[in-house]
Amino acid sequence: MIELLQTEHPVVQAPMAGISTPALVAAVSNAGGLGSLGLGASSVSQSRAAIVHTRTLTDKPFNVNVFCHRPPERDELVERAWIRHFSGLFEEFGVKAPRALNEIYQSFLVDEQAFLMLLELRPPIVSFHFGIPSFDRIAALRTAGITTLASVTSREEARIAEAAAIDGIIAQGYEAGGHRSVFDPQGDDDQLSTFALVQRLVRDVDLPVIAAGGIMDGAGISVALRHGAVAAQLGTAFILCPESSAELAYKERLRASESCPTTMTSVISGRPARGFINDLITHGEGPNSPLPASYPLAYDLAKQLHSAAAMRGNFEFSSYWAGKGAPYARELPAAELMQTLIRELRFASDLSILSGR
Repeated sequence: MIELLQTEHPVVQAPMAGISTPALVAAVSNAGGLGSLGLGASSVSQSRAAIVHTRTLTDKPFNVNVFCHRPPERDELVERAWIRHFSGLFEEFGVKAPRALNEIYQSFLVDEQAFLMLLELRPPIVSFHFGIPSFDRIAALRTAGITTLASVTSREEARIAEAAAIDGIIAQGYEAGGHRSVFDPQGDDDQLSTFALVQRLVRDVDLPVIAAGGIMDGAGISVALRHGAVAAQLGTAFILCPESSAELAYKERLRASESCPTTMTSVISGRPARGFINDLITHGEGPNSPLPASYPLAYDLAKQLHSAAAMRGNFEFSSYWAGKGAPYARELPAAELMQTLIRELRFASDLSILSGR
């Protein structure tokens, strides 16, 4: 039993907003891991429905993830320049560029209704990305019997989480797909690899550590455990599962990932995130490109451009997030993937014991 997670196996399915579904979450939890709902991009009503639906599919613990980014500071000049930089691409797809950018996701830091909904429904675990909420909110969740986790990328962020009485931390290495969980995207980033970060946090912070980033199989989970983690979080590994909501073009890109490298970029959403290189990234990072609009304002533009391009059968303007381990993704039902991961973990652990490591 993994005490922090109340699971049989040390496997966490990453939240992956827009990709994880109640069916995926339940399949992972029912197989003895921890399934996770990514609700950062969902409205309160959508989040409520997803939690309720998940509870109809499993009586096991699961995780609910929310975004704790600082609300964007509007800068009309920056936003206009960003729209203007992409206006020609919108015209190519027969639509007009947006006149203004919208704050499409409200941060949990200021979303009172989302906070009250979680206190009412009491999911077993709530995790935070991009930062942590106020001490008062963390204390209220704890009083409600909810375990809290926070994604961190550095010792400094981990110590902030520890001081706020977070129950456990997710050590997100630079290999990880999706959004980098840095608290301050304008600050310094040591870009530590997953296992280097895990070792540092296990040594310097008195909290259970979950390893995340580039882990795709049981052998990787075993290495994470040997470095002192209590569990490993896998995201890209679950995208090809039929229970995920990844669109066909996304899955096709992942199947071809041997020839499709990933990169860390801020031009899609306004915050650093790792995904497959495409025309949107190339254009956004091209010569004389302006600074991206703030998160999630830049994401509003990217989503509108992707929608316009997809209507013409062009999927080069997407946000297909994936980690560096993408070429090792396997196309299996989630329960079967979980069985495979646990079998590989046991084999790797047995080898480690036999070799005296």
